[in-house]
Amino acid sequence: MAVLVGKTAPDFTATAVLADNSFEEKFNLFNFLGIKRDASGKVTKKGKKAVLFFYPLDFTFVCPSEIIAFGNRVKEFKARGTEVIGVSVDSQFTHFAWKQTPVEKGGIGNIGFPLVADLTKSIARDYDVLLGEAVAFRGTFLIDGSGVVQHQVVNNLPLGRNVDEALRMVDALNFHEENGEVCPANWNRGDEGMKASAAGVASYLKKHAKKL
Repeated sequence: MAVLVGKTAPDFTATAVLADNSFEEKFNLFNFLGIKRDASGKVTKKGKKAVLFFYPLDFTFVCPSEIIAFGNRVKEFKARGTEVIGVSVDSQFTHFAWKQTPVEKGGIGNIGFPLVADLTKSIARDYDVLLGEAVAFRGTFLIDGSGVVQHQVVNNLPLGRNVDEALRMVDALNFHEENGEVCPANWNRGDEGMKASAAGVASYLKKHAKKL
């Protein structure tokens, strides 16, 4: 499985069902985030961050719990300058039908972020999360405002992801970008960071080693 961390996220254009239930036939990742690049691929304008996540199929079992969990926290992601985008190999029509199905009947309701239709499976293939040319693993990718992958985690099909952890990683990236410090083990928003130096490590561990 490819490691995309530190590399430019594979851009894509596909049909998506947007938060308002409209269809966007040419939904483009970087355009949606407001990231601009020149002909050589150099970033000329930074945009928003994104949590891009893949899931196996609509109308299945673990998947609706994850999507609803992201939906319940989407305002918190947006408040941190981060968009949430879901992707599966289903069609836009299946996505739409799933959104129209009540939660108590296995649906996901009117979630507030786009669901991308990856019918050709090219997006899952580019992110190297395609399982047996059939469905995608539960891959989650944190993409920064320049379009670079800063974090990725991939779960097997039975293992639902932790949305709070995805939000924590956004907080960690924002903290690093804003303060220039690094985030040690078990760091959470509001915690002290660490200066990336020998003196910084020593100072931090002197105060916090017993709590790690």
